[in-house]
Amino acid sequence: MALTDGLILKIANIVVFALSLGSNVYGVAGPEDMYGSSKTTYITPSYYAFYVWSLIHLLLLGTMVYQFTERGKAIVIDSIGWRFVLLGLFNAVYVFFWARHWYILAFVLSLLVSATVSQIYYVVKKNHSTREGLGEEFFVHLPFSLFHGWTIVLVVLSAFEAFGVNAHTHHAGIWTKVFVFFGLLFLSSTSCAYAFASREGDAAGAAAISWALFAIFIHQTSSKFIHWSALAFFILSLFAILKSLYTTIASGRNALHDEERAPLIQGSS
Repeated sequence: MALTDGLILKIANIVVFALSLGSNVYGVAGPEDMYGSSKTTYITPSYYAFYVWSLIHLLLLGTMVYQFTERGKAIVIDSIGWRFVLLGLFNAVYVFFWARHWYILAFVLSLLVSATVSQIYYVVKKNHSTREGLGEEFFVHLPFSLFHGWTIVLVVLSAFEAFGVNAHTHHAGIWTKVFVFFGLLFLSSTSCAYAFASREGDAAGAAAISWALFAIFIHQTSSKFIHWSALAFFILSLFAILKSLYTTIASGRNALHDEERAPLIQGSS
């Protein structure tokens, strides 16, 4: 396969990846640290929750290289197509709005980011469920699983930043606690849904959400109700992930045993 197949889209993917990466780096290393100075709500996690971005971009860097392989071209160029370009543009604009504390606009863009990455996630899971090598696993399935799970977190965080109270200036009233509780419930249930979505589950997407729940538990200490609720939902999420991993490993072993026994069964007939 020629490296020039789909070259325009490959270059476009690299450009928007660099744009998206640059916007996130600027948000952290720029004159105003976005993650350290953004509006603090009663569901804001500790700053290290956003390290998921670093992992996602590191894996997507591999995706930019992987798209030049034959298998990568079939997935990234032929199946995902221009959706990745659209995702990168939406993500860059989202970070731009968030960094400037335009929270309602950021919330709207977070929905667009989530919808776009959901389309990519669906295409990858539906059309390429069978992995062909570690390259596809690490540079296609893993980054988009993490990205998909992480955007769920971003939508919830952006919603509270757009419409919730500032934790530095307002006490957590009963309605704030109720909405935060349901926000945590939504995150935990979504993480569990990822873990048990199929026979293999999606531990990466679930882990991105579970990590956020843990960071929320660590950061939210002003309200004991929110603090311990976040811990409880994190434990439920973590249990679902571990159960999913155990089921996947056990099913893999059973399949291996079945293959080992198959010749003996056929030979005895």
